[in-house]
Amino acid sequence: MELSTVMLPDIQANKPKIPINLTRVGVTNVKKLVAVKRKDKRPVMLISTFDIFVDLPSDRKGANLSRNFEAVDEVLEKAVNMPVYEIEQLCSDVALNLLARHEYATRAEVHLKSEYVIKRESPATKMECQEVVEIFAEAKASRESLGISVTKLIGAEVVGMTACPCAQEIMTDNARKQLEEIGVDNKKIAEFLHRVPMATHNQRGRGIISIEVAGDEFISLEKVIAIIEKSMSSSVYELLKRTDEAMVVQRAHKNPKFVEDCVRTMANNIVKEFKDLPDDAIVTIKQINEESIHRHNAFAERVATMGELRKEIIN
Repeated sequence: MELSTVMLPDIQANKPKIPINLTRVGVTNVKKLVAVKRKDKRPVMLISTFDIFVDLPSDRKGANLSRNFEAVDEVLEKAVNMPVYEIEQLCSDVALNLLARHEYATRAEVHLKSEYVIKRESPATKMECQEVVEIFAEAKASRESLGISVTKLIGAEVVGMTACPCAQEIMTDNARKQLEEIGVDNKKIAEFLHRVPMATHNQRGRGIISIEVAGDEFISLEKVIAIIEKSMSSSVYELLKRTDEAMVVQRAHKNPKFVEDCVRTMANNIVKEFKDLPDDAIVTIKQINEESIHRHNAFAERVATMGELRKEIIN
């Protein structure tokens, strides 16, 4: 006896009881192994977390979420045989694939987060160590009258340290008074304070930069990471000997910075390092300092186009 094939109804295609559009429907925390190829170097293996979304019209009860998994898997399988140099391009490919699979959707959004290991040397003893940096990428694809438009975003979050200028000025003034009281002349006081930076309270800082473009411009993630590291009072290291510790502390205290200083330093270096980026590229810069003598954190942010930053910063 021949069995007939029974087609199950597409429940998601039914009309909902409350017919409103939904901005984003999808799945989050999808973990995948991504191999990012590099010219003349070994590929970087990233354990990446994806969040993937489409919009949902008011006449559909639900989205076909299994198609999101299929879109990610299909693109990553292709990546095995095709070089992938940019994680933001990978997100773009997945977003375009999502729109192809979800014919009812007008927008698709893909977010990727991962940890990226970089090699560093301790400042004095030159011991090799590994530092972990948070990297992220996004892509948004939209159906428009002239076709599909795509924007891509790449960014990083780096941990460093800052030394407070305000408290240091107070401690410097106190040291000057103490030295005067014990009879040290002004010339020697000035020389001492120049050579030995005064104590201040420190913060573990987190610098964040993201750059969003609408074209195929290449954004060097290594440059972004380096800009963030150099924006704070000092880098931090996983492994330090005593001489390294002394150098890190002295370096930080000779370069005190407010949270606002860090953001402005990053903005200045972005303009210097990314001269080829178009004026309409959107730059987001954040600095979060975890205060050591307060319960709160200090925060500063700038969101601007490259064109706006270029007009403000005189090089």
